[in-house]
Amino acid sequence: MLDLIGKWYRKKFSDPDAMMLLLLILFISALIFIWGSYIMPVLVAIVLAYLLDSSVDRLEQQKLSRALATTIVMVLFVGVTLIGTLSLLPTISKQSVNLVEELPLIWQGGQTWLLTLPEKYPELVQAEQIKSMMSQINDALVNLTQDIISVSFASLISVGALLIYLILVPLMMFFMLKDKPIFMANVSYLLPKERRLITQVGREMNIQIGNYIRGKVIEILIVGAASCIAFALMDLRYAILLGVLVGFSVLIPYIGAAVVTIPVAFVALFQWGFSAEFGYLMLVYGIIQALDGNLIVPILFSEAVALHPLYIIVAVLFFGGIWGFWGVFFAIPLATLVKALITAWSNDDGEPVGE
Repeated sequence: MLDLIGKWYRKKFSDPDAMMLLLLILFISALIFIWGSYIMPVLVAIVLAYLLDSSVDRLEQQKLSRALATTIVMVLFVGVTLIGTLSLLPTISKQSVNLVEELPLIWQGGQTWLLTLPEKYPELVQAEQIKSMMSQINDALVNLTQDIISVSFASLISVGALLIYLILVPLMMFFMLKDKPIFMANVSYLLPKERRLITQVGREMNIQIGNYIRGKVIEILIVGAASCIAFALMDLRYAILLGVLVGFSVLIPYIGAAVVTIPVAFVALFQWGFSAEFGYLMLVYGIIQALDGNLIVPILFSEAVALHPLYIIVAVLFFGGIWGFWGVFFAIPLATLVKALITAWSNDDGEPVGE
């Protein structure tokens, strides 16, 4: 057994480039795992600066200086972000408060409907089962309410962290974009000389992550806007709040769409009951999800590396469990990184893949 492990090790890591790539991955992973909570504003600034870098490069190609191009892009980014936040945040906050206040009424209506099931289907459902289930749900709701209250108090303490994101992150983004050549030269100087595989994987991931992040932001905007408009036209209560939730649900492939269906269906059921309006709404919601999966995603992510749905779900669960929201957001790029690493290490002839 030890001989097999030794042969595998010599085959995969006898190349100094492969060893340097492994050490770099281990160092970055340890850095994020140990100090991730402290350097998270820096990571957020890097991600946002990466998104805006192509726009700065295009302006620079129009004979503008790097500093002026960065200033224009940052002003537009901050302006659009403020307008979007100030226009949506009050409505979302109000609808969220109203929904929380009406949750007892929604649950009461749900209990009334559940209690009618033993009378309608006595052979399939028993009254004791319904009462036991409702008792468990009531206990879960009590615990959920306590968690929400504790989170609300904790959020008051995180005002300082919010100020850090609002002030320091844009400032770091500006310097990262303006002085990108300097930072890239410094990073290149710090990297080891044996970096053929590092360059290969970095070049592939640069394309994949850029396509993924830009495509995912566009997908969120399209799906969220379409859902908000459709829900508002159909006069669904909390249309903006639910539309925003549907938009952000695309961050979690497969799982997000299934989870966000629950609040949409419950609100519609509480508002209309089992009526034609409820059926029309769920039909429209299904059409939006179908268009997202069969039209929007193939167009936006046509250049992305194809991954099996099982790998995507495992990546979402694994990286989301480690790094929370950002782990979920970058689950597919990180899974693509793992695939690129396996491809690089599995290349027996020692030449970069694709060359």
